[in-house]
Amino acid sequence: MTSLHTTPVRRRRLGVAAAVAGLFATLLMAGPAAATPDPGDTATSRTDVSARQQAQATAAIASGEVPGVDEIVHSRNITHLANVPKDALQGLNTDLAFQGKYAFAGNYDGFRIFDISNPKAPRTVAQVLCPGSQNDISVSGNLLFLSTDSSRSDNSCTSTTQPATEKSSWEGMKVFDISDKRNPKYVAAVETACGSHTHTLVPDRRNVYVYVSSYSPNETFPDCQPPHDGISVIKVPRKAPEEARIVNFPVLFPDGGNPGGPTNPGVSKTTGCHDITVLPSKDLAAGACMGDGLLFSIKDPENPKIIDRVQDNVNFAFWHSATFNQRADKVVFTDELGGGGAATCNEEIGPKRGADGIYDIVGRGDHRKLVFRSYFKIDRPQADTEVCVAHNGSIIPVKGRDLMVQAWYQGGVSVWDFTDSSKPKEIGFFERGPVTTEEVTTAGPWSAYYYNGYIYSNDIAKGFDVLKIDDRRTDPAKRVRTDELNVQTQPDYFDR
Repeated sequence: MTSLHTTPVRRRRLGVAAAVAGLFATLLMAGPAAATPDPGDTATSRTDVSARQQAQATAAIASGEVPGVDEIVHSRNITHLANVPKDALQGLNTDLAFQGKYAFAGNYDGFRIFDISNPKAPRTVAQVLCPGSQNDISVSGNLLFLSTDSSRSDNSCTSTTQPATEKSSWEGMKVFDISDKRNPKYVAAVETACGSHTHTLVPDRRNVYVYVSSYSPNETFPDCQPPHDGISVIKVPRKAPEEARIVNFPVLFPDGGNPGGPTNPGVSKTTGCHDITVLPSKDLAAGACMGDGLLFSIKDPENPKIIDRVQDNVNFAFWHSATFNQRADKVVFTDELGGGGAATCNEEIGPKRGADGIYDIVGRGDHRKLVFRSYFKIDRPQADTEVCVAHNGSIIPVKGRDLMVQAWYQGGVSVWDFTDSSKPKEIGFFERGPVTTEEVTTAGPWSAYYYNGYIYSNDIAKGFDVLKIDDRRTDPAKRVRTDELNVQTQPDYFDR
């Protein structure tokens, strides 16, 4: 058994992982000519800090409370197996998807495909240049889906940035054929209102339904007009993806959703959803929608139906993502306090703001309710120059336990147990020290997911990481295998 004690003050360094050499790759163009990413496609990543904050960060490192700049530390039950740095795509790394022996990694400049048949030495199979933030990514069969949430001159992979105030500008979903992993082919595009910040697949035999989440309408944007109170539903025929089209725009907030400030100070006004997670085996979905959390039925995937809706106007600022447990009687919602650009894992912010919210699902059928139980937030101290935020994670499939691995930007990767909804606890971690002590910098894991025995993480700045956890609580998951994993389309690991 591996035990782990966490403390909010001083932490002894627990281990330094070995560096792994980077791999070379061939750049595959998805358009007829090379495209140069524009500055508008890259999120703001550095913010000046005060001399006092710089001094505090330096002192925290010197005392051992925080790891040194770029130093790797981890719990004894975690092993760092590999790191593959960025190569041709130099934008921010984003989300991950998996299929067979392949991992698909999003990047603001496009996407990268890894062969992970040997997790200790991932190999780059392809890199596709197709700029357009944030390139949220998923796969189903021979199709790969890519979100574009920045206003572009057209829907090609050679497009350039263009103001959203221009009617000709384009944002939305792109579809690629990945039957040949070494040569993905761009086959379809669907423009969606306000673009596609994230998307979620609801697959069936003949079609793939895509729930597109987007937000922040503006009266000056011709293709993103208020009110924007729902999601776009795209139907993609598997045998004819070029015929992909929008089939519905269900209104999820007929009352307009959370009004935000000044009614609810510090809370985001709901103008759409940020992310949706579906559990197809249970016909359920959970929506993280800015100022609201949703539970809805997807028995009819073209017409999702709201079952329950909750708000937290005390501690949540921005409902970011959702994760079901395996029994579908709990949902973990994350709060992206600071929008992924602020240091929020510190004493000033505290343990409840910028945390995960754990909700039990009680009742049956359309009468089910979301009932709040507790918050979870990493208590490992982070420097005031480190952007730290609750971000993307997945369950670790172990019968009888609710275990999750989660990315926290520069807070690293956390493995935690919420079997007792009221008493969640961290049982493992991996993180790097600050990128710098002179600026607030966006870096660290965007996503951290468990797939077929290993944890894979896409670090915004440092590249693709592979971790292994050895712990009696998580070891049974090593026997569970799945052929495909899009975390926002959660599989039923034990009912197959």
